Amino acid sequence: MKKWKYLTMTAVMGSALMLGACGSDSAQKGNNAETSAPANSGQSTADEKLQGTVTGDGSSTVAPIIEAVVEKYAGTQPDVKVSVGISGTGGGFEKFIAGETDFSDASRSIKDEEKAKLDKAGIAYTELPLAYDGISVVVNPENDWAKDLTVEQLKKIWMEDGKDKKWSDIDPSWPNEKIVYYSKPTVSGTFDYFDEVILDGADLVKSATLSEDDNILVQGVAADKNAIGFFGYAYYLENKDKLGLIKVNGVEPNNQTIESGEYKPLSRPLFVYVKNSVIKDSEAAYDFMKFTLENAGEMADAVGYVSLPAEKYKEALKTLEGLK
Repeated sequence: MKKWKYLTMTAVMGSALMLGACGSDSAQKGNNAETSAPANSGQSTADEKLQGTVTGDGSSTVAPIIEAVVEKYAGTQPDVKVSVGISGTGGGFEKFIAGETDFSDASRSIKDEEKAKLDKAGIAYTELPLAYDGISVVVNPENDWAKDLTVEQLKKIWMEDGKDKKWSDIDPSWPNEKIVYYSKPTVSGTFDYFDEVILDGADLVKSATLSEDDNILVQGVAADKNAIGFFGYAYYLENKDKLGLIKVNGVEPNNQTIESGEYKPLSRPLFVYVKNSVIKDSEAAYDFMKFTLENAGEMADAVGYVSLPAEKYKEALKTLEGLK
């Protein structure tokens, strides 16, 4: 995680970018903050120096991986300017559909309605896998009762039922204290996935504090003994000294349980969606996306996610090559 901190600080200082984990929920839906690859020098791994611009947007969960890739890519192709905004998975797809971006980062698979809009807009695209993540459910370190929750308990905690819930409503032996909630907003792919596998489409508790900025969620949970929240595994690792990690159905998220799928149902793949035409027409876009797939595993491990098996990256590279 120290490596991620260094990469992040370098990217911020080198390009004056504003890439946190994406502001507040409603305000950030149209977030235009960008991560730009700084034009720092480095030993090129490419025979040909390229020029051009590549633009992306999307998931705050995927952002640490892409940010690290952008930083490394600048050393090989300093004249290719890569900018990546963080509007959440849903917000990123909105920009992708509008033709504003070349690629879209996503912490969930594209929805049928998003596919339909892309088809209507005449935008052909390809899904490429980047890494694995395990949505981590966290509590305040002083919480010594909710250490292992079932999926049914999580649903009971998080779904709206018209009343203020207390921990004792979940288990009579737990404190008679109101539960305090910190959640990703509906524009977030993390929320979409959590909604699908935990809430099963039920409404989220109305009292939850929503933010696309994972740091706000971390701070909220860390400051209140009765708080609970959820976000990507990397953000738990970055802040594990401030948080307690909950097991789900007896399984704790870690590299092994996330990759194997044992940490279910909260293990998930992370993606990047690319516009086919830009890969065909722009050597810079193709080169950056190729570089991303070649380095995504290393960067995922560096920032706290789980890399895919090598064969998955090879298959993705073949798919990318087929778009040219």
